[in-house]
Amino acid sequence: MEKPTTDRGQIGMWKWVAASVLSAAFGAGLVSALPFAKQVGFGTQSPSIAPLAKAPSQPVQGRVVPATKADAISSYAPIVRRSSMAVVNVYARSIQKGRVAIDFFGGAFRIPDRASQSQGSGVIVRDDGIIVTNNHVVQGATELVVVLGDRREFPAQVVLTDPRTDLAVLRIDTKGERLVSLRFADTTTAQVGDQVIAIGNPFGVGQTVTAGIISALARTDVGITDFSFFIQTDASINPGNSGGALVDMNGDLVGVNTAIYSGSGNSAGVGFAIPAEMVRRVVEGAVTDGKVIRAWTGIKGQNVDAEVARTLGLSRPGGVLVTEIYPNSPAALAGLRRGDVVTSFAGAPVSDDSGLRYQAATRKPGEVVEFGFQRQGQVKSSKAALTSPPGEAQTPQVLSGRHSFDGVRVVSLSPAIAEEQGIDPFTRGAFVVGVDGSREGARAGLRPGDVIVEINDQSVATAADLAERLNRGRQGKVTILRGDRLISAILFL
Repeated sequence: MEKPTTDRGQIGMWKWVAASVLSAAFGAGLVSALPFAKQVGFGTQSPSIAPLAKAPSQPVQGRVVPATKADAISSYAPIVRRSSMAVVNVYARSIQKGRVAIDFFGGAFRIPDRASQSQGSGVIVRDDGIIVTNNHVVQGATELVVVLGDRREFPAQVVLTDPRTDLAVLRIDTKGERLVSLRFADTTTAQVGDQVIAIGNPFGVGQTVTAGIISALARTDVGITDFSFFIQTDASINPGNSGGALVDMNGDLVGVNTAIYSGSGNSAGVGFAIPAEMVRRVVEGAVTDGKVIRAWTGIKGQNVDAEVARTLGLSRPGGVLVTEIYPNSPAALAGLRRGDVVTSFAGAPVSDDSGLRYQAATRKPGEVVEFGFQRQGQVKSSKAALTSPPGEAQTPQVLSGRHSFDGVRVVSLSPAIAEEQGIDPFTRGAFVVGVDGSREGARAGLRPGDVIVEINDQSVATAADLAERLNRGRQGKVTILRGDRLISAILFL
């Protein structure tokens, strides 16, 4: 059956395990909603550095198939007792500003501000009050409250939001009290069929525990976030479970529940969690750097499907065919070339491009990793130190003149900016960082985030390149990359 699609890639059937929203303006009608707005409450104070709950868990104790009915119904209670106190409720309050409207007869009236409250779940990952949840739970909130398992309430501050992974890191002031926190599991040892437990607050009914197994690992064709690499589970996950914990039989955090696949919006036994390795990387970035600095390989690649495998003479599909390598990138320094097929990275098998990007993004710049690849039928390997995407900070250039770009601020698109914005890092062009709303650029429809890639079918490589083609007093064709779409328009140059 063909999957329904949306502007993010896949839904209709995709449902974020979103918070239930209570509209204060219209009473207590419970509806499903997903707030979208700007980041809030980003603290400027550097968080105190307490040890992350990062010691890898012990391998899950020997996997034993239940031999009797008694084995099959043994209790999860000891695991739940340890883990549930580290799972919290997150309440996000937001204000939708009112506006002045004109009625049919020309009279004006004011639509009042409207308050709404959404609810999701979160996981304490450091005992000094660091909590991780989903970005979509807190996005747009003006006030956040965390409720612990013992019903104590704390105001929460956003330390970091990372929409590209749909994760957010919060902090509560515990006044020096050490809270129960979850350790990060080592999901590289996880196997399909392992038992897991989902803990959260579905539908706002209170903390709930459901059990199941890992149904699949490394799901990369989900289309939920920019770094798709999910753990799939059949443990029941419902609206309100967003940001909750998926734990293993050691009571350690396997992943953060984020989405379900459902036609009704309720659990259909197909839930997805962000793996612990990515969660740990985002939390570490939040508390040490105040941002997530992701490593990259410098590879642009194509998935090796059955047809590509036959063309290359490979025995089976899988891996990433290198189509381009960025100069002086880790892949270039490791000696990779166009036409190589990357089959492993840092010891982990690589099935597709999404998996390769995920594996790189969970590691720190400076870490030395091994690339496994095939070249003309020969199996090879090479090592290199990972780096962050290149690109120094730039002072925006303000364009002015009698043209459609008047009042537009641009910089040259670098891999660093591209990665941050979710753009292909091999894209070149002039990146729009701002538009003066009172000048011609705004009237022409240009927006922050646009990339000017061509003028009159000729490539624009840098901001300076764009500036040189203006002030000519005539119209021209301009090609703009906006999101994942190319738009062409006739503008004054």
